[in-house]
Amino acid sequence: MEFVSTHIPDVVIIKPRVFADSRGYFMESYRRDLFTANIGKTDFIQDNESRSSYGVLRGLHYQLPPWSQNKLIRVVTGRVLDVAVDIRKSSPTFGRHIAVELSEDNKHQVFIPQGFAHGFVVLSSDAVISYKVDRPYAPKYERGIYYADLSINWQCLPSEIILSDKDKNLPCLKEAELFT
Repeated sequence: MEFVSTHIPDVVIIKPRVFADSRGYFMESYRRDLFTANIGKTDFIQDNESRSSYGVLRGLHYQLPPWSQNKLIRVVTGRVLDVAVDIRKSSPTFGRHIAVELSEDNKHQVFIPQGFAHGFVVLSSDAVISYKVDRPYAPKYERGIYYADLSINWQCLPSEIILSDKDKNLPCLKEAELFT
C-alpha cells in the first residue's frame, strides 16, 4: 500500500497494490499494521455501505465530539468525487477541502480524520461506497454543511445534483456548529 499525503495534513489517500490477471484481481483493502504505521492507531468498529445513482450527492456530514468519526472510504463499483472539508476552527487549513476521485478502476481510498465534513457525488451511472468508521452513528451529534456553500467543483451541473431533504436544509459553513 502507498500512503499519499495531501495538501491538508491528516487527510491521506491510500493506493493499494492490485494484483490482476485473467481471472480478476486481488488486493488488501485494509491492513492494520500498515495503517497504524502510516496514519496512526484507529480502532475501526463498523463497516458501512451505500449505493447511489448518478448525481446523488451525500453530505457534507460529520459528528461532533465525543462521537466524531475517523473514516476510511472506498468505492466498490462505479466512480465518485469524494470530498473532505476541514472544519477545525483553529486549523490553518480551516474551510479548505480535498476532492479526490475514487473508483472501482483506481481502487484508491481516502482516510478522513475527525474534524472534517465528508461528502461525495456519484459520477457514474451508479456507485457502491464502502467505508469504515471508528464510532457509531449518533443522531444527536450529527451535523452538516450545505454542499454549495463552498467553492467545490462537484463535476456535475447543479441541475443534475440530487439531495435528500435533510441535505437540502443544511446550514452554510459560517452558521454551522463546528470543531473548536
